[in-house]
Amino acid sequence: MLTKKSRRTWRTFVGAVLMSGLALPALTSSPAVAATAGLQRSLDAVHAAGMPGVYAAVRDGGRTWKGASGVADTSTGRPVTPDSRHRIGSITKTLTATAVLQQVAQGRIALDAPIGRYLPDLVPGERGRQITVRMLLNHTSGINDYDDAVFASLGQGSTADLDRYRFHTFRPEELVRIGMNRPATNEPGAKWAYSNTNYVLAGLLLEKVTGRPAATYITEHVIRPAGMRHTYFPGTNPYIAGPHSKAYYPLYGLVDPPGEYSVYNMSSASTAGEVVSTMADLDAFYAALLGGRLVPAAELAEMERTVPMLDASGAHVGDYGLALFRLDLPCGRVWGHDGAVFGMETMALSSADGRRQLAYGLNESTYQHLKADGTLEESPIDDALGAFILGAMCPGGSSDTSAHPLRLPKL
Repeated sequence: MLTKKSRRTWRTFVGAVLMSGLALPALTSSPAVAATAGLQRSLDAVHAAGMPGVYAAVRDGGRTWKGASGVADTSTGRPVTPDSRHRIGSITKTLTATAVLQQVAQGRIALDAPIGRYLPDLVPGERGRQITVRMLLNHTSGINDYDDAVFASLGQGSTADLDRYRFHTFRPEELVRIGMNRPATNEPGAKWAYSNTNYVLAGLLLEKVTGRPAATYITEHVIRPAGMRHTYFPGTNPYIAGPHSKAYYPLYGLVDPPGEYSVYNMSSASTAGEVVSTMADLDAFYAALLGGRLVPAAELAEMERTVPMLDASGAHVGDYGLALFRLDLPCGRVWGHDGAVFGMETMALSSADGRRQLAYGLNESTYQHLKADGTLEESPIDDALGAFILGAMCPGGSSDTSAHPLRLPKL
């Protein structure tokens, strides 16, 4: 049986030195091959390590680089492209949190107000009085994740539920009730426990205070102002609009050949993980957010106010704000989030000043294998990704992750 720890674990990148030249020497809007060869080689190394396809975008102020390596379709050999549309999963949460913080800045939502003030029917009684908006956004509410109930078969190593709901439409209220009816993970505010239910509630909160569908509000007030031209909420449409990759899901080696889930009704993710985007759009978003162009400074400071993230054994593995995690690299502090859906994974990082961004997408998720004890065995893909991150985010420095192990939350 797959434990929750093995399905939602913490990835540790302890990489080897792949080659010299992985560090990014310079970024230009029309970069010479010599200036970007290191980034492309490190992306190629991710593919060579076993990832079918990977695509990425790196941004430094107005200078950009985009690259891709591998195939979008393992049957035909169609190559991946840097501008592939991609399901970004839980990075959607950062978009949702940004919209909520805009409403906080306008005085329509109070971060430390009880959620029962706004949504008494969905979070009634004592829990509605104890759980605050902030607790939803930093995952300390104690409300359990509906995901593990809806897709329960994954815990037994089967994709039966995943296949059953491919074209099924879930209403957000339904997802919330499933999560609310599961045992609480903790007392409100007591500890961090990641739950998609929190961010479906955040979307319903947005709808309550704005009087508009959450997807519409986020599109008009976050996505468009950030300059995200290829980003959208698909709603109940299972098809990705525009050029995109297949989405492979081997379930940690238990499904062979891997399932393919690029066609999927993502209403099961809602404002917690539904969005489709591109890597360049994600760079634009985090540049706008960390650069102070989407929320006022006071609200951005609240997003960067963290709580400790603990794994199943109670070990401290990171720090989480309001849909932002904090990571200290050898070259300085970065903020970001990751996302995982069935067959696609994403990571987006930004320097604290909003100047430098990295986003990459993978077209296979759950690519690691299980150990005998049910925990995950690290993959060479992880080492290659760690080297790529250091080369992209720490230009001019070493990409040797053995000297500076990277612990990246996989949420």
